[in-house]
Amino acid sequence: MSGERVLVVEDEPKLAALLSDYLAVAGYVPDTLGDGALAVDHIRHTKPDAVLLDLMLPGKDGLSICREVRTFSYVPILMVTARVEEIDRLLGLELGADDYICKPFSPREVVARVKAVLRRGSAQTDAAHAPLKLDEVRFEARVHGEALVLTPVEFRLLKRLSEQPGRVFSRTQLIGAAYTDHRVVSDRTVDSHIKNLRRKLTDAGLDPISSVYGVGYRFEWPETQA
Repeated sequence: MSGERVLVVEDEPKLAALLSDYLAVAGYVPDTLGDGALAVDHIRHTKPDAVLLDLMLPGKDGLSICREVRTFSYVPILMVTARVEEIDRLLGLELGADDYICKPFSPREVVARVKAVLRRGSAQTDAAHAPLKLDEVRFEARVHGEALVLTPVEFRLLKRLSEQPGRVFSRTQLIGAAYTDHRVVSDRTVDSHIKNLRRKLTDAGLDPISSVYGVGYRFEWPETQA
């Protein structure tokens, strides 16, 4: 049993109770709030290990809560929305959320996502021991000590993705990171660079980059992969 505390900020009582039950069965200690106006102070004082945060809440919306929490805490936040089209907008806002879940969802999926963000948080503390090393000064990447030959664009993409493991980056965000001269390129160009980057990493024995259908890409440190 993990004993890690998970705060569920959800104004639908039945859904909040259902998630709470599933989290408890998985070994977590759940807590629930139905009023967004109470969330920031609650997080500040109780210091949960993860937060499931609904987008539409009475009192204060999830966007405002996430922004405020990020001024004092890096607690993993999983944003929940009832509209899949909101995901692209949330990504573009650079909120600092760790994951995004769209309703309707399976409670088991939510528990799996919570486990994943908590596992990634633990793995990041061991990043110094990861097999992948990036040297920004030399523009050099190494896997298990062996040099990985990357183009400048591939290196920038890898660096941006690996800076925030588990976070989903849209193609637009990756274009901004990869091209410092602000040139106009298409989503397909980004996909092509990512495809080449993944092939090189796979050939070196790693597969840390995954695609998120319809949204973009995420990086996970090798230790966090199943």
